[in-house]
Formats: sequence, structure tokens, C-alpha cells
Amino acid sequence: MQAHLIILIKKSGYFKYGDMEAISIEGTSKTPTVILEPDNGKIEISGMSIPEDSMVFYKPILEWIDGYSKSPAPGTEVIIKLDYFNTSSSKFFLDIFQKLERLFNTGFEVVVHWYYEVEDEDMLGTGEDYQSILKIPFKMISYEDD
Repeated sequence: MQAHLIILIKKSGYFKYGDMEAISIEGTSKTPTVILEPDNGKIEISGMSIPEDSMVFYKPILEWIDGYSKSPAPGTEVIIKLDYFNTSSSKFFLDIFQKLERLFNTGFEVVVHWYYEVEDEDMLGTGEDYQSILKIPFKMISYEDD
């Protein structure tokens, strides 16, 4: 059922759950894949994040998180698995994490799974930097690129 649902989201882009819509944005060579699923509290961003205009790309995601925060799932799992991102994207990631930190501070469970390639010390260091300035749980997860 879950796999079917994800396929449906990817085909249509939007799928309605109560008052919130699940959103799936297919990644490009410059923008990440984004999956936002309010029913199970999943927020996933993966791939490259070097959009021409980070504000245009990330503003709808920030607005979605604002709406989600009004009636969130009991637990929110954030999956970040980026190959590379630019400075302007990093500011929006901080904005996203700060919104989720406010949610965490109201008693909801939030955890960030920060994936990095085994030999990518820069990506690990960036995740650790976010972890050090935010008061939400981070799990650093290494993986080997196939």
C-alpha cells in the first residue's frame, strides 16, 4: 500500500490527505527530490541542491511545513541525503530545521537522519554543524555510494 501511494504521488505531484497535501517534487541536475508526506510525518530531501533561485524553490516547502506544523503527525522523520548543496540552499535548510525545532519544542517527536557518503567529511561536518546549533535529534548515517 505504501509503495503504491508513493507511485501515485510521483505521477500526480499532489495527493490530498485531510487538510494537507502530500507533495513529491522530482529532482533535476540542479534541484533535489523532495517528498513531503503529512500522514506519516515524512520529509525527505535528496540529490543536488543548487537551484537558480533558492527562494523560489524552497518557499513552497517552508509554507508546507508551516501548514503541517498546525496538525503534525505524532512523529516527524526528516531524511536528508544530499550529494551537494550551495550556500543559498544551506540557509533554507536552516530555516526548515528551525521550523521543525519549534515543532519539537511543543512536544512532538522530530528526528533528522543526515546521510553522508563515507568519505565525504564536508557533508558530515555540515550535518554536525546543524546538529550543534539546533535542539532537535540528529542521526548521522554514513553510506557507500554504489
